Amino acid sequence: MSPEHPYVVEDCRGTLQLMSDGTVRRSAELPAVFLVDVPDGDLGVEWRDVTYNQEHDLNARLYQPRHLGAANDARLPVVAYFHGGGFCIGSGRWPCFHAWCLRLASELPAVVLSFDYRLAPEHRLPAAQEDGATAMSWLRSAAASDPWLAGAADFSRVFVAGDSAGGNIAHHVAARFGKTGLGPPVCLRGSVLLMPAMADETRTRAELECRPDAFLTSKMNDTYIRLMLPDGATRDHPAINITGPEAPGLEAVAMGPILVVAAEHDIFRDRNTHYARRMKEWGKEVELVEFAGAQHVFFVVNPWSERADELVQLVKKFVVDHMDTE
Repeated sequence: MSPEHPYVVEDCRGTLQLMSDGTVRRSAELPAVFLVDVPDGDLGVEWRDVTYNQEHDLNARLYQPRHLGAANDARLPVVAYFHGGGFCIGSGRWPCFHAWCLRLASELPAVVLSFDYRLAPEHRLPAAQEDGATAMSWLRSAAASDPWLAGAADFSRVFVAGDSAGGNIAHHVAARFGKTGLGPPVCLRGSVLLMPAMADETRTRAELECRPDAFLTSKMNDTYIRLMLPDGATRDHPAINITGPEAPGLEAVAMGPILVVAAEHDIFRDRNTHYARRMKEWGKEVELVEFAGAQHVFFVVNPWSERADELVQLVKKFVVDHMDTE
């Protein structure tokens, strides 16, 4: 009797498939929803790619404006950015994330460091969070050694940011290092969590009321969770339930202010709201903003929309307000 041909067990937007024999297939073709237009011009931003972790072949895309602001002589704040993708797909080199980081670098303005990280199911959590910490250690080294960044970046004004899964990583980075845990000259002034990915063992109202045509449905998220969690782990794993019963309390961690951006029609809406409330209970300065009528990561799907314009201005105000606060 011939062996059974492997069949698809899990599928993530057609770009990742887990097969019945345990192998993983990744397509070189990106899902159409992520193929956004990138302007012919570069918005006045220079960028280059580097490898920040040789062991795991992890890359970062570095952005800096050609003109360093109104005075043209002051160094700029730094935004360490982590892309979304359910911890399973995505790269900072995808057009959607590239376009968004171009906007941030150009319009904040800021030096933006967009970090890739290991993906599940080949590398299950907490691999992504560990890579977030490695990325920040690289940032600290680059502050002292990278001449391309030295003239533009003010590493005493660092913000950690990300969308969806990347927002989750940004939280873990901020909680792990606090404001000064990376050591001089690096100071983490704040974090920007854009619809950060979270879960627990119960369903929220937002998840139960999720529309079937949503960009991220509860069913899709269930697939990501099955692929991202370690064998035997539940949704209360502290990597994904970041304020849950297994997660460490953060009362004693001196963290910078936190901007949490939620969306009305996002399955993470209620979890993001709960997160903001819990962090306030732990004594953190938190600003929660909900975008009415918006879906999950609307600014990634359409980084040139009017709603994306609003978000850029919101992030800009947060960075400007907090880049010099102690």
